[in-house]
Amino acid sequence: VRVGLRDLDSDKYVGEPERWDKAEEACRAAAESLGVNWSEEQGEAAFYGPKIDFVVKDVIGREWQLGTVQVDYNLPERFGLEYKGSDGEIHRPVMIHRAPFGSMERFCGVLIEHFAGKFPTWLTPTQCHIITISEKHSAYAEEVAQLLKANEIRVEVDNGDDTIGKKIRTHRKMQPAYMVILGDGETENRTVSLRARNGDQVSDIPLDTFLKDLRAEIDDKVTQPSLVIAPDEE
Repeated sequence: VRVGLRDLDSDKYVGEPERWDKAEEACRAAAESLGVNWSEEQGEAAFYGPKIDFVVKDVIGREWQLGTVQVDYNLPERFGLEYKGSDGEIHRPVMIHRAPFGSMERFCGVLIEHFAGKFPTWLTPTQCHIITISEKHSAYAEEVAQLLKANEIRVEVDNGDDTIGKKIRTHRKMQPAYMVILGDGETENRTVSLRARNGDQVSDIPLDTFLKDLRAEIDDKVTQPSLVIAPDEE
């Protein structure tokens, strides 16, 4: 967190010094209340008021300013904004600019680069890709898909004619959190088999157990998909 303050030797700033002092102290108090490391940067304020910037490091250590909160004395004065206070007097308001994510394009770029496209389950655009081994498993695949959708889980179904190997290769490139493989055993026993992005697999998970665990993983915002654990990791 970086608190941008005025440069006392510059005359580019608008507004009364007393109001600047009050606003800068408020920004310091707000930064301190966050419980994170923060610094003061002289001369980094906007000409219309001090600001708080949220700076993050990407996966290779570069710093990017994302969110920002800025105090603005200029626009209320230019627009002639006024309000009557509880004291019955007319006052000039202070405008607050908020950009929680900063530039949305920059934010998304940093996020994609950070995860290398392998998003946590809760953030993955399509969380589950359901893949059938043959056409006769299509009805069960649609049933599973509708159940997941009813629980607000993003899903798509591939019940095409390609071989299961080709389907897996195709969908692995799309980086879903999970590939749900359905064949004879899964259809007969009302279970699912899961394949993770790294190729690890687990078979014959009861459908209701899978749904409960997947919903919990999404709600808890787990950093990486965790429903498939290789035997040597257990």
